[in-house]
Amino acid sequence: MSKLIAGNWKMSCFGADAIDLAEGIRDAVAANDEILDGADLLVCPPYLYIGIVQTVLGPESGVFVGGQDCALSENGAHTGDISAEMLVDAGCNYVILGHSERRQNHKESDALIAKKTARAYAEGLNVILCVGETEAQRDAGKAEEVVGAQIDAADFDGADYDKITIAYEPVWAIGTGKTASPDDVKAMHGFIRGKLQEKLAYGAEIRILYGGSVKPDNAESLLSLPNVGGALIGGASLNAESFMAIAKAAHKIEEQEYAAE
Repeated sequence: MSKLIAGNWKMSCFGADAIDLAEGIRDAVAANDEILDGADLLVCPPYLYIGIVQTVLGPESGVFVGGQDCALSENGAHTGDISAEMLVDAGCNYVILGHSERRQNHKESDALIAKKTARAYAEGLNVILCVGETEAQRDAGKAEEVVGAQIDAADFDGADYDKITIAYEPVWAIGTGKTASPDDVKAMHGFIRGKLQEKLAYGAEIRILYGGSVKPDNAESLLSLPNVGGALIGGASLNAESFMAIAKAAHKIEEQEYAAE
């Protein structure tokens, strides 16, 4: 399975910025379309700009568009919410759920995230489920305990393996410039792989992304690690050149793996 390079634009751009960024990615892919042979590309704009980003990219670009979250409920009287059905109607293929900023700022529990996940799967969306520990939890030796509990609580019922993606994002590395060491990433991704294989018959097939200050200068080393199936990128995804440099790193690794076979 190709590596997934996903850009989470968070609440970091306005409409004109989103258009410029989408145009930059579209044009770069058109000029280097071989990248799509080794990487699936995804961008997750703010809700307001999903439509214009879809229009700019166009279906021929091969770049997927997703939402940054979705509501627990189906359509109805839920002021301010965006449903999974609405994301699908807007042309989204993916949705990010359980991001640490949602867990912290909106007090989202594992149980709530599991229900959102089930709702998204019911509408046919691919889910990127975020897991990760805080610095205090890691320092206390509880990183695996915390991440394991987040995976145990997840609801994957009815989902095909290719609809499930896990993103390991150590909370202390998100937007801080800190990056987990290769040994830490390797160990945690191996642990997550084991948990998925315990939980699901197809656990060996699920992509596990790394997120946490992924940049062009560290992308190749991170993406080359065992059980790292891509990257969930924040700040570096807000620059088309940086985002595409990470995508090129993923493509390069895939080419090397194919050559080895």
